[in-house]
Order: sequence, then C-alpha cells, then structure tokens
Amino acid sequence: MKQGLQLRLSQHLALTPQLQQAIRLLQLSTLELNQEIDQALQDNPLLEREDASEGPAFAPPGDALSATQQQPPAEETARGADERDDGTELSWGSESPGSHGVPRDPEDDVDAGDIQAAATGLREHLNAQVALTQLPERERHVVIFLIEALDDDGYLAHSLDELADTLAGDAEVDRDELMDELTIGLRYLQQFDPPGVGARDPRECLELQLRGLPPSGCRDLARAIVRDHLDQFAARDYARIKKALACGDDELRDAQALIKSLNPRPGAQFAPLDTRYVVPDVVVRKVRGAWKVSLNNEAMPRLRINRMYANILQSQRRGNAGSAASLAGQLQEAKWLIKNVQQRFDTIQRVSQTIVDRQRAFFDHGEVAMRPLTLREVAEAVDLHESTISRVTTQKYLASPRGIFELKYFFGSHVATDTGGAASSTAIRALIKQLVSAEDGHKPLSDARIAEVLGEQGIVVARRTVAKYRESLSIPPVNLRKAL
Repeated sequence: MKQGLQLRLSQHLALTPQLQQAIRLLQLSTLELNQEIDQALQDNPLLEREDASEGPAFAPPGDALSATQQQPPAEETARGADERDDGTELSWGSESPGSHGVPRDPEDDVDAGDIQAAATGLREHLNAQVALTQLPERERHVVIFLIEALDDDGYLAHSLDELADTLAGDAEVDRDELMDELTIGLRYLQQFDPPGVGARDPRECLELQLRGLPPSGCRDLARAIVRDHLDQFAARDYARIKKALACGDDELRDAQALIKSLNPRPGAQFAPLDTRYVVPDVVVRKVRGAWKVSLNNEAMPRLRINRMYANILQSQRRGNAGSAASLAGQLQEAKWLIKNVQQRFDTIQRVSQTIVDRQRAFFDHGEVAMRPLTLREVAEAVDLHESTISRVTTQKYLASPRGIFELKYFFGSHVATDTGGAASSTAIRALIKQLVSAEDGHKPLSDARIAEVLGEQGIVVARRTVAKYRESLSIPPVNLRKAL
C-alpha cells in the first residue's frame, strides 16, 4: 500500500440561504406567507411594512373582479426595490407594473371578512323553548340533558339505554323509572322546533315531520312509505311500492314530492357559519380581446427597509465597525426577504399568464373548452423546472369572471379523440354534467349510453371511465335518477 494524491472534478448544487428562502417562500400560500413575514417583522428591526400601523389588506373574493389601479403612497415607494444612495433597498409591493389592487371603500370601517353571523345554535334554540314550557323541574332537567346529547344534525346520538346508564352512574336509582322519564322527556323534545329534532334515525326524523302536518291522503301515504318502504323509496323501486300500498302514479308522485320537501337534517340550519375567504394571488381580465393576468395588490405585503435603523447602521460603519456587524446581518436578511417576496409574485404572474394563454378557450367558453395541460408544458414555456411549477400552482388562486380557481385546477389528464388529439378530463366531466342535466327523467342515460354519445362527438372513453367521472361529480347512477 502507498499514499497518493488525486485530483477530481465534480459538480454539485449548493443551496445558499437566500436560495433556500426563495424556494420556501414560493411554496407558501398567501396566508402562510404573511405569517412568515409577521415573524420576520418581529425578529428583524430593519424590516417594516410601509404602513406600520396596518397589516396587509385582504380582499374578499367577490371584490377581486372589480379592482382598480392603486396609486403608490409615496414617490419613494414607487421606485420598488431599487437601491438608495446609501446602499439600502427602499420597498417593494406598493405597486408593480401591470398590477391591480382592490381598494377598500373609505366609508367602510368594517372589513367584510371580519363579519360573523350572530346565529343562534341548536342547543340555545331548544333551551329557550324549554324555558317557555310548564314542565316540572325534574322533567325539565331530563329534557335539557337530552338536548345536550343531540348531534349537530339534531339526532339523538345515543340510545336511551346508554343515556340511562350515564344518568344512573353509581347511584342506586330505579332504572325502569329512569327509562320512563327519558322516554317522556324525549316525547316532549320531539315536539319542539325544528320539526324532526330528537329523532334517533332518518326514518323517525321524517315521520315526526309528517306527523306535524295537517291530515290528508297524501300525508298518510307518505307516512306509510317512510314507515315501511323507505329503502325501496330511496332505490326508486316505485313498482313495488305501488303494488304494496295499492296507489296510483299520481298519488305516489304527490307523496314523493311531500317526502322530498322534508328536512332529514333539522339541526343543520343552526350550525355555526365558518366562512373562509380565499385571497386570489392574481386577477384575470379580458383587455382588448386578450386575457391578461395582473397581480392582486391586496395579497402582496408591502415591505421596506426601516430608514431609522439604516441611518444608525450607516453612522456606526463610520465609527465602530464591530458594533455594526449585527445590524449589517439583519439588513442583508431584510433585503433578501424583500427581493425573494418580489421574485415569488413575479414567478406566480409569469406562470399564471402562461396557463391563461393555453387555457384561453376555458375563459371564453367554460369547462367544456378546457384543454389538457401538463406541468412540463408550462415549465418549458417559462424556462423553470417542473418542481418549481408544482410549488407555484399549489395553494395559489386565480380570480376571473368565471370564478376563483386554484392554479392546479387547470392541469389534468387527457383522453384521446378520433382525430388524434386529446380532450381534457375536466371538459369530459363538464360534458357528462350537461348530458345528465338535459336527459329525460323517465329515460335517464346509462353510463354506456353516455360513452356512446361522447364517442359520437369524437371522444373515445370507456363506460367505466364515464362511471368514474360521474361518481366524481356526485351524480347518482341511472336507476336513482329515474323519475316516477
């Protein structure tokens, strides 16, 4: 054995801290980006918002399409991230070429996203009715106990036996007497509003609602169907129901309409509203016959270097260079963040414009005109890697006259056509939805027939593929779509 020296050449990618930050910011959603910036503002005194008293403004989705050009707050900020004479960057985010913001009405003191519905919950609604009754104290407590046992749909989530065991515990009480009290309390509860509350299954829920309606032949037939033939009714086995109940088509049709008018989830109307707004990153408008993408200024944080600390740093550099090292590092971090945030939104705009250019038929004609699109196609057009395109299109949203869509929505698989081309899976789903909505209810289209109709239009698709797309659209099978 002997020792020797060898010289080798190799290439490897070294991710600098700035590049790592740029990649991380690119994959964040708008909400996550602002959380990241809030943390940076707390940690770095050299970084600040343009208006330190306000955070970044957010616009509800409905305002995105009525955006107007927003003016920069100062001449200084209009320079963007340009270098000042002392080497520090001023700001970015106030205004970028071609970007549009969503200004807030100066007379509107409350942001629409902060408005919360002051709705009454189901339990509060029922307890208010208990307070109006003349029930004895013990029975009142039993009803209140049953109210607490309801789920969000208004159903009794546990059996009376289980509730009796809970009430009994280790105490020595007469269980039969307890069961009687629970049964009586449930009977009172089932008379409260909304009709059907306190039911133990959907059958009982519908029957309670029918019981509260004025007597009629239609109501009696509907009760018989719900009580004895609900499974057949759900499967639309009308022939067996007519034979068992000796009724005609008109009578069954009226009973069907009555049952469909009932609410199988009576408590759902009291569920609290959880409204969550999606902040679009870009806005699409048609300008002189072409679809143009602009950044949503309200989704962009307005950042700049703190002038006071920058001046302190400059004075320290003239005096003691050692004491300025800490501030110099924070200055560099602030400049990196401002630059990377700008680069993030510029990349989103470039990718969005490329997507819109390739899907312009969708914006003109809707889902049926969606064309197949892959990450590679967009990556080659903007000269970026596919992984970068994947990051850019995840949790990034586009507002257009047709609605708000995640950028991922515009990518999809394809199906071959007779002409040698390809049709987007989104377009095929839209065609299936159109065919089903226009079908004869007495003779609904089967999956095989839908496949044949698509084939007549030049789209080659198998019956099982139609079934898969139909299920993804929550369209029931042919037997459940058949009308009486």
